Amino acid sequence: MSTSARMLRLLSLLQTHRYWPGGELADRLEVSPRTLRRDIDRLRELGYPVDAARGVTGGYQLQVGTTLPPLLLEDDEAVAIAVGLRTAAAGAVAGVEETSLQALTKLISLMPPRLRRRMDALTSQTIPAPSHAPPIDAATLTTLAQGCRDSEAVRFGYTARESDPTRRHVEPHRLVSMGRRWYLVGYDRDRQDWRSFRVDRASDVALTGARFRQRELPAEDALAFVRSGFRQIPRRHDVRVRFACDAATVDAVVGRWGDLVESEGSTVLTMQADDLFWPLAVLASVDAEFTVEEPEELREAVRRTASRFAAAGERPRATN
Repeated sequence: MSTSARMLRLLSLLQTHRYWPGGELADRLEVSPRTLRRDIDRLRELGYPVDAARGVTGGYQLQVGTTLPPLLLEDDEAVAIAVGLRTAAAGAVAGVEETSLQALTKLISLMPPRLRRRMDALTSQTIPAPSHAPPIDAATLTTLAQGCRDSEAVRFGYTARESDPTRRHVEPHRLVSMGRRWYLVGYDRDRQDWRSFRVDRASDVALTGARFRQRELPAEDALAFVRSGFRQIPRRHDVRVRFACDAATVDAVVGRWGDLVESEGSTVLTMQADDLFWPLAVLASVDAEFTVEEPEELREAVRRTASRFAAAGERPRATN
């Protein structure tokens, strides 16, 4: 292995940010400990902050520095970053469109043709669904992410559903992306309880500098906590439908928006909805016989829709 190739391999290993015992790292590179020390010194000269621990259990670890040194990316990593930057440049997160486009331009200019073709194939054959969700302020998202990572409390203004604006003092736990929206799961110090907050409804987010010890979340994980909150929101309709199929067939359509119970060859779906559009779409999409057990409004909507579809299917085709 040439010196240049060995240096690139060493940098790739160190960029995992794990602690590497010196002997293991030397074995990976098939060099002596002395050669490894020289290679580490060369990386330091290039601006990579590599920490070293001496002794029998000594080793090396790449630390965070004051500037961003050049990154070494695997092929799949480079393609993934490019696709992500293209999505961000399209406005998924407000405030980063121009910066994302600049970074994307730099990355594409350095890509070998084979990687550029992979990225172009993925993006050209993918049609993103239009999103009606409000864009998220990039500074808000990154500040909350930093608070979650560093266990640092945050303060922000918040306007809950059909409520007046309030100020919140929160111990942030995790950010959850779900249904084209971002949610912050955290412990509200003023209300002394866990809450989930829609990030697009937060304003003037600021770190307080006060660190805290993470509390035990009253759920399996942050995603489960957000989902449980959805189920507690009052809805106009309580829906119950029995399908003549297994639960997996229904789950493929309903996903997280309903609860399923399978027994004796059938599956019962229960869900809540403010209107009947989504339940009707589910019934039309599941390829199985079903019985609407409640509410009566959904049974009536099914009858009207079935009549309309049947009439459309009987109309003669237009001829030229």
